[in-house]
Amino acid sequence: MSAFSFSALADDGHDNNNNNNNNDNSSFKSSVAGSATGLTIGGVTSAGAPWVVSQGQASVSGDGRVRVQVQGLLLGVGAPADLVGTTGPVTMVGATLVCGGSGGAVVPEAVAVTPSPLSLAGNAEIEQMVTLPAACFGPAVVVRIFSTATTQLGPFIAATGLMPNAAQNPNPNPNPNPNPNQGQNDHGGGGHGH
Repeated sequence: MSAFSFSALADDGHDNNNNNNNNDNSSFKSSVAGSATGLTIGGVTSAGAPWVVSQGQASVSGDGRVRVQVQGLLLGVGAPADLVGTTGPVTMVGATLVCGGSGGAVVPEAVAVTPSPLSLAGNAEIEQMVTLPAACFGPAVVVRIFSTATTQLGPFIAATGLMPNAAQNPNPNPNPNPNPNQGQNDHGGGGHGH
């Protein structure tokens, strides 16, 4: 079973002939994994203790809407023993989109960040609007601690990605090959000229 669900989809214009809204037909979707210490994604550093995620998914729509849902986002082994399996002092979270992979840049928010509560069980639903650039290669979404004292986003505690050998957000599609004819023409057959 796959531990990682990822798709980057772009509309080729067949379903919508309105060229003014082509960006509204693209999306990015990925599973979400807990963070390790000592990481940096787009200039945003990870928190000082490891975090784990039971289930999580993030998506970015073509209009710049970033959505994240996590369940069981909790401090992991390596955090102070009395805090492992809890959210510790973290009560609010927000999301940031990064373009350009780990060495990329943070995409500016279109509106002020509205923090989302992180329940004691580690569950949160985040929605944030960003101003998308003309192209976003190597997108990553990071879940960040929201400081109620400074009203700013701090280090990240989860990000789009996968954890090998962990059952984080397994692929819900039980049929890995929905097209039974897929692959039949990949070997030079089917009347192709040689």
